[in-house]
Amino acid sequence: MLLIISHQLFTSSLLPLLILLLTIFSKWYFSSSKTLKNPPPSPSKLPVIGNLHQLGSSPHRSLRALAEKHGPLMLLHFGSVPVVVASSAHASHEIMKTHDLTFANRAKSSVPSILSYNARDIAFSDYGEYWRQIKSIAVLQLLSPKRVQSFRRMREEETDLLVERIREISSSSSSPVVNLSELLISLTNGVICRAALGRKHGGEKFKELFAHFVELLGVFSVGDYIPWLSWVDWIKGCDVRAVKIAAEFDAFLEGVIAEHVDRKKLVSGGGGGEDDEEKDFVDILLEIESDKDASFVLERDTVKALILDVFTGGTDSTYATLEWELSELIRNPHAMKKLQEEVRQVAKGKPKITENDLDQMRYLKAVVNETFRMHMPLPLLVPRESTQDVELMGYNIAAGTQVLINAWAVGRDPALWDNPDEFRPERFLDSPVDYRGLHFELTPFGAGRRKCPGIQFAMSVNELVLASLVHKFDFVLPDAQKGEDLDMSETIGITIHKKLPLLVVATPHV
Repeated sequence: MLLIISHQLFTSSLLPLLILLLTIFSKWYFSSSKTLKNPPPSPSKLPVIGNLHQLGSSPHRSLRALAEKHGPLMLLHFGSVPVVVASSAHASHEIMKTHDLTFANRAKSSVPSILSYNARDIAFSDYGEYWRQIKSIAVLQLLSPKRVQSFRRMREEETDLLVERIREISSSSSSPVVNLSELLISLTNGVICRAALGRKHGGEKFKELFAHFVELLGVFSVGDYIPWLSWVDWIKGCDVRAVKIAAEFDAFLEGVIAEHVDRKKLVSGGGGGEDDEEKDFVDILLEIESDKDASFVLERDTVKALILDVFTGGTDSTYATLEWELSELIRNPHAMKKLQEEVRQVAKGKPKITENDLDQMRYLKAVVNETFRMHMPLPLLVPRESTQDVELMGYNIAAGTQVLINAWAVGRDPALWDNPDEFRPERFLDSPVDYRGLHFELTPFGAGRRKCPGIQFAMSVNELVLASLVHKFDFVLPDAQKGEDLDMSETIGITIHKKLPLLVVATPHV
């Protein structure tokens, strides 16, 4: 989960309530097990809420500002919970590599736990034998290079549909403005549905359900950090909403599974077998579930939890990254021109881009890396938790301390990047650093044991779609707006999106 401490905690009805509570309870309320010698530097904290008031509506930006005063490793308190925040490549390396095992646990979070079948998925389950088994299934069965390659035709088909839809809208005399954000959401949803479930589920009811699911993953639960104020969550209806959405998504997934079971019976009854390359994620997981001789028994709730992981990891973040890539290219026409020249040269004489062409596109990969650097889909990586006392960068960290890595702040660190607020893909052309998590200057997918297992799947979609769009179209903003005037404001959720949809006029390239 991307930890989002939204402004809703400190606005409207809750602010007067908290002020009243602070007046009544004029005492410190922290439950740290012991007073540590030599803890990391800390900003001043308030009774009861600790440092929560300092996070505001954009926690990744607020935490960077605090780190500039208190250092790249600092100790905060979110209510009664101690939280260490890392804001440098060195601190990230120490947490995700040097002490990776110590920080391999997940911080407890009530709403994501409800939504993920009591944290039975890869993202939220604690480190241990269960987690190792389901991670192995994901890496070896669902997201292996061979399996990702088996979905190649599907990715190309969905990309072709996107290109054709843009062409149709662009040729319309009544409304030629293209809502790229809307189309990119449909694309990523289509790709994930076909790969995971075997077919698209594009109805408005499903879209609304998934939107509510993603929204809830980013909700801040007061009770997670101030247990005796958990009744505030009840007033806000967080848990009730989470239970309702979880039940609706469970019913949807049960229907999908029943559909697959019936189809398998039909195929088996006809004496045929299913081609391995035609299997989707549900097919694979049901086969593993039915293997009663396996050393690890895959239960039905785990099957559904893993499917949800694929959805949340493969839809929202991929769409957000594509949206930011195209936005930055439109704002920076010199970069767009350079990318189009490369892509069109590689594709010269061909009707369209294929995945075989992508390895020849160095500048394309530089654009992707530069976009990740400036616009991390998850600016704060999913919170970890220390399993034991540990010394980190000369400071003492207690067992049970939550750890947040501000990957966005690392990407904007002027000690690492020249003019960090400038979009300049050229900085990656001769650099070994990329998004794979081997270099801690750039970790959009995390690193170490907890690194996202779906990197190859996500990037196979990202690179193909981006290359295809800049190959087929020239993009400008509507109403003769200049690219530099494009609004790049953020909206906060489980991932960071543009606040306003990306509207463009697309001219087919001849």
